[in-house]
Order: sequence, then structure tokens, then C-alpha cells
Amino acid sequence: MCLAIAAGRKQTAQGRNKGMFLAALPILAVLPGCATPTLVQGNALSSYEGLKQSDGKITKSRLQVKKEQVAAAKTINIAPTAFPAHVAPTLTHEQRVLVANTVSRALCINLSDRFKVVTSDQRADLTVRAAITRAAPTDEVAAGVSAAASLGSSFVDASVPIPVPRIPVGLGDLSIEAEAVDPAGRQQAAMIWGRGATAFFSTPRASKASDAYDLARDFGDDFAKMLNKGESPFEGFSIDIPSLEKVGSNFGLAPKYAACETYGRAPGIAGLVGGKLGLPPEWTDDGPAATREQ
Repeated sequence: MCLAIAAGRKQTAQGRNKGMFLAALPILAVLPGCATPTLVQGNALSSYEGLKQSDGKITKSRLQVKKEQVAAAKTINIAPTAFPAHVAPTLTHEQRVLVANTVSRALCINLSDRFKVVTSDQRADLTVRAAITRAAPTDEVAAGVSAAASLGSSFVDASVPIPVPRIPVGLGDLSIEAEAVDPAGRQQAAMIWGRGATAFFSTPRASKASDAYDLARDFGDDFAKMLNKGESPFEGFSIDIPSLEKVGSNFGLAPKYAACETYGRAPGIAGLVGGKLGLPPEWTDDGPAATREQ
């Protein structure tokens, strides 16, 4: 189903190139276009009561948010994301650190538009705690072949771009649970989130952590939207215009608040180029500040 939806949003090449693409559709149609999102409940939340199903088009989630209490908050602290080794034993320690840090960085950047982000030694109206509960690895070989095919298509003479979907084999997925608690430890918002990579919209990279790395940013965006607005990010429709500071932070510039420097800066242009070339995110993302200083 994911593949069918995605295919409808892409343009095909004209003439011979269009015919080649259309000829491949019957083969692609019988393959799954996205990894099935899985919600995995762990034990990181202070409470699991009151969580209600609230799914997006390609995302599964259970959540609850106390809108008035969250709206009254002004300051926020982002605790380091937990990623236990047993959750994804096929990933290396370095890969788990990178994915967990990407969650924390994404939360910090996205929440900076609405809250003042402070360090852990300062009092905060809300503290966000997150933990990864599942991370299915990416098939490195299939992702590498997909990246090479996509790069090769850019050299083909065509009047319009040729859409090259990923080989829908070994797509990764990610499940995370997170909450925001007040100074007394009372839960004011919580979410269990799961999403899988898709054949058309996920960047193929030759790394087992590739999809988990990309999906970590998606989670940060969704959880931040819930706290920024005090409601499910999957209900209704709205167009959010990011601030210039948020755009700059996502491109590797200094974050709005110094507290976010703990999680390092986004790889920016290097990350974009690396993604196009199918390079592992470990090669382009320096990770948390502590790692860079070692």
C-alpha cells in the first residue's frame, strides 16, 4: 500500500524511459513498499495509563497529552535518549549512540521554537525522556545497490527525472517511547511511536543503522509537534513554517539554545551529500559533543 501511494506522487520519464519504468511497476507492485511499523512498549515511561491510539498514514502511535499543563510550560530539558544494547544487538555501540543522539538532537531543535531549552542542572517546567524500544536493521547490501541505482539515474538523458525507488528488501523500522514530566515527576505527555522506512521516501545508505537514523529525526519532529501544540501531530491538517533558527540548526549551524550543543550539530550539507551518495551516517555525523571531544 505504501508503494502505491508513493508511486502516485512521482512523475515518470517520457518516451523510452517512461516505458522502462512502467514495465518495472508490476514487479514493484508485488513487493512491500514499506517496513511494517511496530509499536513496542518498554518500561521507560512513568505511566502507560490513558494512552490512546492515534495513527498517521505511515506511523503507529499511542499517546496522551495534557494540553493546558503543557501550554503553561515555558522551559524544557532534553535528557539523553536511552538505547539499550539488547534492543538492537546487530547494531554496534557506536551506531546505537549515533541513533540515540539523533533523537535527542531532533527533539532539542524542534522544541526550541516553542520552549526555552535549558541544561539538566537548571530547573525546567518539563523534562523529556525518551527510550528506543525497537530498531530493525537496514539491509546494507540492498541499500547500497539502491543508492548506486539512484545515483546512476541522474546521469541518464531524460526530459524529466526518473524516480528510482529503493529495493524494498531489508527496510528498517524504529519504535520509541517518550514522555514529558513536570518537576514533581508527573507525566504531562507521553507517546509510544513506530514507523518503518519506505521504498520511495527513505534515503538508502550502506549502514545497518541507516533507517533507524533517519526515522529518529522523524520521531523528534512528531513528539515536538505534540508538545508544541498540545495535541496529536497526526490529527487535522496544518502547514508549519519553521523559523530561520530551526532551518539553520538543521543545516548544521549553531542551535538557538546552547543546551542543544550537548547533542552536537546536524551534519548539514555533508549529510545531504552523503545521503545522495549512500554513505553511512556514521561517516557524516560527528554525534554528541562528548564523542567529538574524545
